[in-house]
Amino acid sequence: MPTTPPADPYPPTPRTTPTRARERVAYDRELVHAILDAGYVCHLGFVRDGAPAVLPTLYARDGERLYLHGSTGSPPLRDAGGAGLPVCVTVTHVDGLVLARSAFHHSVNYRSVVAHGTARRVTDEAERRRALEVLVDAAVPGRAADCRPPNARELAATAVLALDLAEVSAKVRAGGVNEEPEDLSLPHWAGVVPVGSVIGEPVPADDGGPRVPVPRYLTARQGA
Repeated sequence: MPTTPPADPYPPTPRTTPTRARERVAYDRELVHAILDAGYVCHLGFVRDGAPAVLPTLYARDGERLYLHGSTGSPPLRDAGGAGLPVCVTVTHVDGLVLARSAFHHSVNYRSVVAHGTARRVTDEAERRRALEVLVDAAVPGRAADCRPPNARELAATAVLALDLAEVSAKVRAGGVNEEPEDLSLPHWAGVVPVGSVIGEPVPADDGGPRVPVPRYLTARQGA
């Protein structure tokens, strides 16, 4: 079952307190959830054989829990059995390129979330099925009910990690250029170049299957 998010902010910890640009950090749950819900791919960091490793993987938020998708052959998924796997999960969106008159003050506008904790491998079949539905609907809302659910063989080949959101922070950089006063008269263009992603027109599969009209849940998202 999904966890119910409380209203209070996430409590800061030494691992979620930045050493630079502290004015950009936030622990507001609504902001954290909005940043997480706007993405598809996270970066999963962990230690493997004494060395750091970072893997991109699909994820989805279910209340106060993240589900991360993987294969049963994946090392972090195997390591998450038993006592669990200490991880760091990051999600970042780039919203703009900030071009200053000086090279030093070039930057990006961004929204990011960092979550620390111990991930567990989901072994309960009912929770695993729910997690996979959440993952599908996180990518395309409404899709889980409009496709064949996984069969026993597919379930056996798919692993899911669960990470409860407890030690979490967001960090956001927004706005314009920061300039040194003496650089304002320099003859170089300065400003922000917006960066974003747009959902395009669906392209039907060319595999000989029946021609099915594009679902409303897809056409409604075009251009978003």
